[in-house]
Amino acid sequence: MPSAIEATGLRKGYGELTVLDSLDLRVEQGTVFALLGPNGAGKTTTVRILATLTAPDAGHARVAGHDIATERSRVRRAISLTGQFAAVDETQTGTENLRMMARLSGLSRAAADRRAAELLERFGLTAAGGRLARTYSGGMRRRLDLAAGLVRDPEDTAVIFLDEPTTGLDPRSRMELWQVVRDLSDSGTTVFLTTQYLEEADRLADRIAVMDSGRIVAEGSADALKSRVAGHRLDLVLRDHDTYLRLADLTNAHSPDTPAPSHHSPDTLTLGLPTDGSAAQVRGLLDALDPDRTDIVRFSLHTATLDDVFLALTDKETAHV
Repeated sequence: MPSAIEATGLRKGYGELTVLDSLDLRVEQGTVFALLGPNGAGKTTTVRILATLTAPDAGHARVAGHDIATERSRVRRAISLTGQFAAVDETQTGTENLRMMARLSGLSRAAADRRAAELLERFGLTAAGGRLARTYSGGMRRRLDLAAGLVRDPEDTAVIFLDEPTTGLDPRSRMELWQVVRDLSDSGTTVFLTTQYLEEADRLADRIAVMDSGRIVAEGSADALKSRVAGHRLDLVLRDHDTYLRLADLTNAHSPDTPAPSHHSPDTLTLGLPTDGSAAQVRGLLDALDPDRTDIVRFSLHTATLDDVFLALTDKETAHV
């Protein structure tokens, strides 16, 4: 598919601190791309460079077909950006904030009125539209800020950057925003999303990149990333300590029928065994380890999550940037 975003060798530093280190990215048109990473990994710097707010020290990038260095104005006309923190005028009402942004985006007065009303309804702010923004809760301010980023017709916006857009939102508001993101993607708009909510990336993104210390350390679909870190694990809770020790010794013998444990928890009498997750293999393991059905109290099957991916692939000591 054609690329909505292409970046090669992006570098950015502040003094001796390297924030981006030869970053390469490719995002296909009409998809949702999620950039994951701990605080300080370089996510916001990446967004700022691609949105032409910060110049890279080295490297090249094109957004919506335009060079971010030589065609900045064309890039800006083709994108929308919502930053990490709500940026609304608290001395205006919600409706006035949206009308102002719509007018600044080039809409006529009548079109701005219509668009403001549509967005207030979409984000559940119609009843509060006549109130000053300073009376809004934190979640309401965030929703108003997100609405302001969407005042332009989505058909005129090739790429929408959402930098941790659901921070501070309650679960209902977060799910409502997720639906907005899906609608935008379905209409052909490319959504570039940074987030620390792993469930958000899992639910929304067609492709995910995991970032750490200014580099992409892994990229792929959610399922591909999960399978890269771990497959399935069968956790067995055993009858007593003696049984735990006996079966731990048995599985550590590396028999073809009983793979070595990947997880030990003597305090909870739990052994975790790697498995392909199929019913046939799970039944086989249970029968091999407990033919009399007296030693295993209960079992559960686990699959890798994006939490596992995040913890396995990122440096938990990354500094805040």
